[in-house]
Amino acid sequence: MFRQITETVFASPQIGTDAVAQAKALGIVRIINNRPEGESEDQTPGAEIEAFAREMGIDYVAIPVTHAGFSQAQVAAMHQALESAGGPVLAYCRSGTRSTLLWALARAKAGDNPAVIASKAAAAGYDISPVRQLIEMLAAGE
Repeated sequence: MFRQITETVFASPQIGTDAVAQAKALGIVRIINNRPEGESEDQTPGAEIEAFAREMGIDYVAIPVTHAGFSQAQVAAMHQALESAGGPVLAYCRSGTRSTLLWALARAKAGDNPAVIASKAAAAGYDISPVRQLIEMLAAGE
């Protein structure tokens, strides 16, 4: 269910409270929710996941991303959430794609090589081509 992008970053489709226990077993220290509340009727509410995660000693951050795209504020928030985690992170959305794209944008903003970002995402089964041009711009400092 969890796809490993880097040694410390995992992406996943929508999780439930059962997945929080699995995350804990993997050593996840922070869960990042990239899914807006109420996006579909079958999604577990973020507040429920947050409460269970905190019970398990896992930090929780919500950085919702709609299908409208990514803002600079979201990229900055994702960068901060990843950098300050102090250990492995699990980011989730409906399919894991938005979480991976936001991770990719945050890493590009931090100066990582776009080809390396694309390779890591692809190895985890995610295609970053929808934001590749933006990744190139961020990595170039534009």
